[in-house]
Amino acid sequence: MPSPALRRAAPALLVSLSLGLGACAPAPQRQASAPAPAVPTFVPVAPLSATRVTTFPAAAQVTDPTRTYRAVLNTTKGPITLELYAQQAPVAVNNFVFLALNRFYDGTRFHRVIDGFMAQGGDPQSTAPALRGRWGTGGPGYSFRAEVSSGLRFDRAGVLGMARAASLDSQGSQFFITLAPADFLSGGYTVFGRVVAGLDVLQRLTRTATASAGGEVPIPGAEPDVIQSVQILVSR
Repeated sequence: MPSPALRRAAPALLVSLSLGLGACAPAPQRQASAPAPAVPTFVPVAPLSATRVTTFPAAAQVTDPTRTYRAVLNTTKGPITLELYAQQAPVAVNNFVFLALNRFYDGTRFHRVIDGFMAQGGDPQSTAPALRGRWGTGGPGYSFRAEVSSGLRFDRAGVLGMARAASLDSQGSQFFITLAPADFLSGGYTVFGRVVAGLDVLQRLTRTATASAGGEVPIPGAEPDVIQSVQILVSR
């Protein structure tokens, strides 16, 4: 059992020991900082058509999954820049890029925008006010299957997904961008991109309906915003 004198001296001994260990410790070495990851440079992709084309038998292969793609939606509220997931959803990304390069989306509207949920567009019929009763039913003349096994989720605002009907094989040209987390859609709808610039523009899009327990309720007099053009960019 330590003597009373040793017990009284213990705090000082501990301080001394700590100081001694500090003095014996090697001086910290300055580590070289890791090089910053290279930021890809994006260049525009030339359109495939000089005028708008809205019907095709299928989407031609136009993307390279080893490269990075972006799409700039030039809307009446401002630009929205999307990063496209060419590796995780190659079919959906190729489809979107193919249609955009054929000016398919020029003049179409965000015909279905529900506050706290999502903004939907991509129906070729939405360029015509006379066809308003049919907005949301149009497509490019073909359909393809959803890619739902990537593990990507609709867990935040700004996630880009493919719209479809009940069948997983019913994807076409219509897409949506979440305005808030909508994780209940995860695993059932294709995630193929996200907003990387212009999230504030997305949130300013005109709401066309409100959600209720009985479904959607249209907002009288709401005029949907227009997608004036879509520019595709690819990494060098």
